[in-house]
Amino acid sequence: MPPPGIYVLRFTHDACASRFHSTVSRLFPTVGPVKLLFIGDIVGEPGRRAVRQLVPQLRQRHELDVVIANGENSAGGSGITPNTAEEIFSAGVDIMTSGDHLWDQKEVIALLENEKRFLRPLNYPPGTPGQGSVIVQLSGKPPLAVLNLQGRTFMPVLENPFLFARAEVERLRQTTNIIFVDLHAEATSEKISLARMLDGLVSAVVGTHTHVQTADEQIFPGGTAYLTDAGFTGPHESVLGREIEPVIKRFLTSQPQRFEVAKDRILMQGAVIEIDEVNGKAATIQRVSERLTSNAQ
Repeated sequence: MPPPGIYVLRFTHDACASRFHSTVSRLFPTVGPVKLLFIGDIVGEPGRRAVRQLVPQLRQRHELDVVIANGENSAGGSGITPNTAEEIFSAGVDIMTSGDHLWDQKEVIALLENEKRFLRPLNYPPGTPGQGSVIVQLSGKPPLAVLNLQGRTFMPVLENPFLFARAEVERLRQTTNIIFVDLHAEATSEKISLARMLDGLVSAVVGTHTHVQTADEQIFPGGTAYLTDAGFTGPHESVLGREIEPVIKRFLTSQPQRFEVAKDRILMQGAVIEIDEVNGKAATIQRVSERLTSNAQ
């Protein structure tokens, strides 16, 4: 079950959703902005350790209302399991997204079927277990929607994320205009294009997947915060979180290698976004790259 202070809202009639949406400003006239932390791809045990130790600090420092993280690499660097997910949720993450490594661990099916705080990309074919979006009620704040999408350029082919995004954002906006999008994609052009299409319709679009944090954080004219890639949370004395030498050997020889998760220079990367609680527009976006200074377990 979701932790206290955050729960799923489900409306059975559009009229009910519309009435709720129209009364948000009356119900929450002076609550202040929604402050959100998004954490880039969590890689293995070092990434989970960084979340355990740093999320409580960042919650206090930024007075965060909600923490969202991409957890698709949290189990040994590939995929996610119920145990690794519970560890991340227990550390203070409220909602978890995923991407193309979703199926790397067979235990993920239990998360998809039973855990409402866990998202897989929305644009999987109909009938795929799990959910691609969720609406949560923050303590003392208006509802927040989280949407997970996966790109198609240089990626496994899924349904068109642009078409799915348009339809789902329209549906979510019947309940709330505070909407965060994790776009798990390789091509920068695809990420920017989708974010531009959604400018003014969602609060933020942040990219994941490349594990390289970009320096292009900005707020588009319509009020949508954007960052091409949040980076990754885990060992940065590495090649994208993996031990360096086996990756180099693979490039030199074209022979299979075992890519173990690296260990050193652990960073938690992502972005802190401040969103107007009434109109859903982003006020600020700030990149995060926080180093774990202790090796304590």
